[in-house]
Amino acid sequence: MSDSPRRLHLLGIAGTFMGSLALLARELGYEVTGRDHAIYPPMSDQLAAAGIAVETDMDAPLPEDAEIIVGNVMRRDMPVIDRLLTGFHRFRSGPQWLGEEVLSSRFVLAVSGTHGKTTTSSMVAHILERVGMSPGFLIGGVPAGFGVSARLGDTPFFVIEADEYDTAFFDKRSKFLHYRPRGLVINNLEYDHADIFPDLAAIERQFSHLLRLVPGNGKVIAPQGEPAIERVLAAGVYSAVERFADAPDVAADWWHDGAEVVCEGRPLGRLPESIAGEHNRHNAVAALALARFAGVPAEEALAALADFGGVARRLELKGEVGGVRVIDDFAHHPTAIAATVATVRAQMDAAGGGRLIAVLDPRSNSMRSGVHADRLAASLAGADRVFVHAPAGLGFDPAAVLAELGDRLTVAESVEALLDAVAPELAPGDRVLSMSNGGFGGFPARLVERLGEVSA
Repeated sequence: MSDSPRRLHLLGIAGTFMGSLALLARELGYEVTGRDHAIYPPMSDQLAAAGIAVETDMDAPLPEDAEIIVGNVMRRDMPVIDRLLTGFHRFRSGPQWLGEEVLSSRFVLAVSGTHGKTTTSSMVAHILERVGMSPGFLIGGVPAGFGVSARLGDTPFFVIEADEYDTAFFDKRSKFLHYRPRGLVINNLEYDHADIFPDLAAIERQFSHLLRLVPGNGKVIAPQGEPAIERVLAAGVYSAVERFADAPDVAADWWHDGAEVVCEGRPLGRLPESIAGEHNRHNAVAALALARFAGVPAEEALAALADFGGVARRLELKGEVGGVRVIDDFAHHPTAIAATVATVRAQMDAAGGGRLIAVLDPRSNSMRSGVHADRLAASLAGADRVFVHAPAGLGFDPAAVLAELGDRLTVAESVEALLDAVAPELAPGDRVLSMSNGGFGGFPARLVERLGEVSA
């Protein structure tokens, strides 16, 4: 859209997707501003470093000389949206703008699924970078080694985290339907986003639409034997499908046995020990397959993972004080919570033991609605102590839902109360695992600071 204004104003700029889009637009030469109700690291740091002004006054007048880019956090009942529609502003959704202005001319490598999108897409970007392909990317986190969540890159290759969440208040299709991938990973598929989708079948329908956009010379990469993914593929796929498995499987194109990776019957070597947890080994094999589709030989792709440094807020060590390690993670679905707890427990057992202290902020819309309540206790069973943030308005009672945890459970109504409850209990050798898909009031960093004050 060549007649688009060269100034953009982003509504909902503090979100990972919209903030990343702002970085891309700035790199393309746009003047970029935006607003949101609140903003916190790491996005606040990235936008400040890029010189992008962010305001938190949602009632300020909209700029007349800018195209308005609307994030999916913006609701129709917000006064700023009514002003947008009442005026004569040009506007598009964030995913539409990205698809039309950036991705339409790119070789798009997309990673979709309920879990592991950020880590897997970060692995793909890391592999391509290590072999000199300098990809562009937009990822829902900050991959180590890049320092930003989005960039244009120097080649046609573009790696994107393909989210099934809806596009905008006026476009209820999944965001990924704007991306037109040539290579697509469907990593897994479970029910989530209860505020958007009534059931798993509704999510599967969006994935079926996505498969229709992959060209005949493209590639779909999917695990073996996941019922929801099998239903999506059976509904229609128009490109080659490559399969991977988390155990030896002669029917799969790729598999691993927890250490060794095999591609089309040929052993490639061992996964790096730094890739911790069964879920991350699953992610790694999917990333290897997508990188190979982009032209990276399988052996080179595996070698490139040797120095993959992870992603911010994915098992990120926030600090160690007095023998207590504080870890921050984005887990917010029972499957992801269980996998993260299991990974940290395995690391602790390998290092000689200790107590695992899980601190959960059930912030996601699905979690707050209570749709995952019946699975929550089992997902936390591997922790020695469990602390849960239960602010006013939470749609379920954690004390009742998690009653089977007994005296291992403590529920607190505020972040301050959590800090007061957690900090005095900690002893050398403990690992605190903080899990939230939001800012969590800065809990991990504040806990490190609190422990430092005690030990000083």
